[in-house]
Amino acid sequence: MRLPFFYGWIIIAVTFVTMAIGVNARTAFSLFYPPILSEFGWDRGVTAGAFSFGFVASGIASPLIGRLMDRSGPRAVMELGVVLMGAGFLLAPLTTQPWHLYLSIGVLVGAGSVCLGYSGQSFFLPNWFIRRRGLAIGIAFAGVGIGSVTLLPWVQHMIEQTGWRTACTAIGILVLVVLAPINLLVRKRPEDIGLLPDGDAAPTATSAKPVSNIVDPVWAGTDWTLRLALRTARFWWIALGYFCGLYIWYAVQVHQTKFLLDIGFSPNVAVWSLGVVSLLGIPGQIWLGHLSDRIGREAVWAISCAGFAVCFASLVALKYAPVLPLVYLMVFTQGALGYGLTSVMGPVVVEIFQGRHYGSIFGTIMLAALAGGAAGPWATGLLYDFTGSYTAAFAISIVVSALSAFAIWQAAPGKVRAVAGRLHTLHSRSPGEASAQPGTARKR
Repeated sequence: MRLPFFYGWIIIAVTFVTMAIGVNARTAFSLFYPPILSEFGWDRGVTAGAFSFGFVASGIASPLIGRLMDRSGPRAVMELGVVLMGAGFLLAPLTTQPWHLYLSIGVLVGAGSVCLGYSGQSFFLPNWFIRRRGLAIGIAFAGVGIGSVTLLPWVQHMIEQTGWRTACTAIGILVLVVLAPINLLVRKRPEDIGLLPDGDAAPTATSAKPVSNIVDPVWAGTDWTLRLALRTARFWWIALGYFCGLYIWYAVQVHQTKFLLDIGFSPNVAVWSLGVVSLLGIPGQIWLGHLSDRIGREAVWAISCAGFAVCFASLVALKYAPVLPLVYLMVFTQGALGYGLTSVMGPVVVEIFQGRHYGSIFGTIMLAALAGGAAGPWATGLLYDFTGSYTAAFAISIVVSALSAFAIWQAAPGKVRAVAGRLHTLHSRSPGEASAQPGTARKR
């Protein structure tokens, strides 16, 4: 039966729900942390280490998930993530020793979150859209913001009423009951079910020739394997850009609440600030995703990095002038601008290394990104311990923001494939100007 709309929007809807539950289920560890500490009396570092250990599990799993995506497709990856995350939350209530928490919340939930979160979805979502790729992914990833204002308050209420063990069990059941069936609907690419990206009609003998978005035919025509990609400068520029991107993301996310409390703001302001960042991320991701379809992925990545830079500059200024307008500026630039990174994270890689082995390439790049996500909070905390202040750490994060933007400009996805809004400039040039010489294409 033919649907009255493009099947790709079903993929977006499934991803929206999956992200709302999958990403926020992992984030809910911060809600379980206080009652677990209270019950067992373990050291804070030991207990919090379960969440950090999840980053290690995520990093190890990411390249493997990429290979599984290439071989078996997204349904296998999504259902594996559902099983791992569901099992982790269902086993967590049996915890009596720290290693139980490391296995359940750390390894199982951490590895499952790679499949169900930003990394797993970015393996296949870009295949479904070309002209509206950024907008579609922005809408899909906005599910995280919706989940943060619906799922997390429900989990907190359950913890207060019935305890953390019951809340863990409830999340595990929710993941299995909701996400397992809906992810049977996902497909790797529209061609697998006889469709074309963006829902375009199949060309006929009399139809106009499709407009190509390829800027560099030599590069785009290469069958990119992981080994071949590793030999290019573009791969390493992306890896550096993504490492720095997640470094700044988690450096502020983990430390901003404590910083605001330290400089005299009330707990209500500190908690409100963190929540509003997620809310602003909803329109921010959608708008910046759409904007990237018009002006290019590099430009939007730079805008998001600029948002984080202003956010960190506001935090530095807050130490000397702790006033609410600076808090508002910090929250707005972080959520409405900074969170736009996620809407172009998949498109940047697919527009450079599109092909049969995209999953393996993206999964390996995400290893660098996850390393940045682990390094950001750690380095920021270490610098605070050395200096007794967050000023140096936040100043360094401004530099890291600029480095991330510079790296993605160097990778230059727009010099391989043009976004929809730039096609007019591509086709206004002569054929010689739109092509790269074979020797230069491979070196980038």
